[in-house]
Amino acid sequence: MTRHIDTRSIASQLENAQDKVRQIAPVTSQEPAFDIAAAYEVADLIHRARLAQGAVAAGRKIGFTNAAMWTRYGVEEPVWGHMYDSTVVYLTDSQADAQGTCSLARFAEPKIEPEIALHFHKAPREDADIAQLVDCIDWIAPAFEIVQSHYPGWQFKAADTVADGGLHGMLFVGKRASFDALGDKVSEQLASCSVALLCNGAVRETGKGSNALGSPLTAMVHLIAVLAKQAIRRPIQAGEVVTTGTLTAAFAVSAGEVWNMQLEGIALQGMTLAFSD
Repeated sequence: MTRHIDTRSIASQLENAQDKVRQIAPVTSQEPAFDIAAAYEVADLIHRARLAQGAVAAGRKIGFTNAAMWTRYGVEEPVWGHMYDSTVVYLTDSQADAQGTCSLARFAEPKIEPEIALHFHKAPREDADIAQLVDCIDWIAPAFEIVQSHYPGWQFKAADTVADGGLHGMLFVGKRASFDALGDKVSEQLASCSVALLCNGAVRETGKGSNALGSPLTAMVHLIAVLAKQAIRRPIQAGEVVTTGTLTAAFAVSAGEVWNMQLEGIALQGMTLAFSD
């Protein structure tokens, strides 16, 4: 007989860990039968609780866009989590490179990821291809996602990450550019562009747009397909921003550090994020 999984108890445990910035044993170590489907149930319970508390849904984050990581974590497709008005920050775009600051006090074992964010002015169809998807996007921007782990040492399985909101901490969005303003080759540029990730002026890693499942747009098509077949219906809505997955490895961050991302091959400005206690 299949053991019943108490998703409400797990949701309460994770919500408490998030609120109190503490870590717990991975859910999969507590409940071996805990799988991706149960994890999305837990994530949805937490999402409903956040909305009831006054949070406003702002968009999604996509995780596991690097297919090379799928075997390690036992996944077969990207995963996703919710973002809120309290976790998405739009940096000023009055200068060439958007600059922001981030306190680390609200995160558990934070790391930084350079990403590409897409904003939807209308809801995409569930069977949208790249061309139809582009028609729904009004702007693109570089972004830093701060991810965190409420599981010690970043040791977890895929279901643990889903339950914990895709490990989302905050999203800092840089200078936005309209899709049309980027020219008629923007789809190709999103795949071929490169990004340099720097800490205190030193390059830590270089990545490329194709690291996100071949392109941020391809990652988005995959997410829409994932959402379409899930039992809990949460399709992308007009007004949502979606960050499409890291273009480099995720790096641990510390107070006093200043991180930059610089893009080449696409007309998007770079951005800077400084960290404090």
